[in-house]
Amino acid sequence: MAESKRDYYEVLGVPKDADDATLKKAYRTLAKKYHPDANPGDQAAADKFKEASEAYSVLSDPEKRRQYDQFGHAAFDGGAGGAGGFGGFDFNGGDMGDIFGDIFGDIFGGGRSRGGRSNGPMRGADVRTSVRITFEEAIFGCEKELELNLKETCEKCHGTGAKPGTQPQTCPKCNGKGKIMYTQQSFFGQIQNVQTCPDCNGTGKIIKDKCPDCYGTGYVAKRKKIKVTIPAGIDNGQMLRDRGNGEPGTNGGPRGDLLVEVVVSQHPIFKRQDTTIYSTVPISFVKAALGGPIRIKTVDGEVEYEVKPGTQTDTRVRLKGKGVPSLRNRNVRGDHFVTLVVQVPERMTEAQKEALRKFDDAMNGIAPEGEKHKKKGLFGKLEK
Repeated sequence: MAESKRDYYEVLGVPKDADDATLKKAYRTLAKKYHPDANPGDQAAADKFKEASEAYSVLSDPEKRRQYDQFGHAAFDGGAGGAGGFGGFDFNGGDMGDIFGDIFGDIFGGGRSRGGRSNGPMRGADVRTSVRITFEEAIFGCEKELELNLKETCEKCHGTGAKPGTQPQTCPKCNGKGKIMYTQQSFFGQIQNVQTCPDCNGTGKIIKDKCPDCYGTGYVAKRKKIKVTIPAGIDNGQMLRDRGNGEPGTNGGPRGDLLVEVVVSQHPIFKRQDTTIYSTVPISFVKAALGGPIRIKTVDGEVEYEVKPGTQTDTRVRLKGKGVPSLRNRNVRGDHFVTLVVQVPERMTEAQKEALRKFDDAMNGIAPEGEKHKKKGLFGKLEK
């Protein structure tokens, strides 16, 4: 019964002076929310979806909307001025088809192509590869030559894919458009969608006599050498983009890019974090106790450092400006932090052990064998 139906404007949640864009947006939101495929087994959601679809079917049609504004639901009740209820509303219009296509695409995660594959110029695909460099090459930069198999336009057919002396023919299935329209029967009526032509794969052309060199593809694989410049400060896993060295475009489109992932080999001594380098240097017990010069390896070569007397193990030393150059400004460099680790000898002769015992006794204020302390306590130790 017409009296039991809610107002169509109320159903869509729009004012009575809403324009077409507002109506479409409101309906699309409700349709996505209550679509049966998104709410399996939910009868209440299915009813709300039907109600919203019926409301939009009327209000999106100027003539039906005029009748509804004048007579309300009675305009379509009993066949006097309308379609005889929900089942008679037309869901085959282009606008409804577009909306349902968008909804189905959103629900199932793929979406549909409204226009199929474009016959205009299209950019070529990017090509990905990787290059391995040493730790030092990452710090100071380098040049590498890559050898790759790349697609190139066939010289024999000039990219047409057709045998020399012949030409591609217009695809009879899509009449050269590269796309076909098909009708899908749904619960709410017929929906018209567009898809890429399966016979010509969207090119609009059929090749009967294929080029013997490229087998109708229009491209051949060629071994090509490409030099890439790796900037100083590059880190492991970062990507370089070499523009215009990817696959060729179609229909006069530009080439894609070459994307090069940089893989940096590990160093046996140095570790890196951003622009900072870390390393560990062992020093002897005597050097730690008495101090003195040591040689420290850096990426710039060895440098001399003066160890302070009484240096403890795990003391960290900062070598300013001996780290990694910044990618933004290679004149700006990070630091190199060195951890000094006091080495304890694992094997000693008996004479060395005796010397250490005497040293330990001397540090603890015990007199050597055969000698007596003249004084005890602090002053005795100082005098000794």
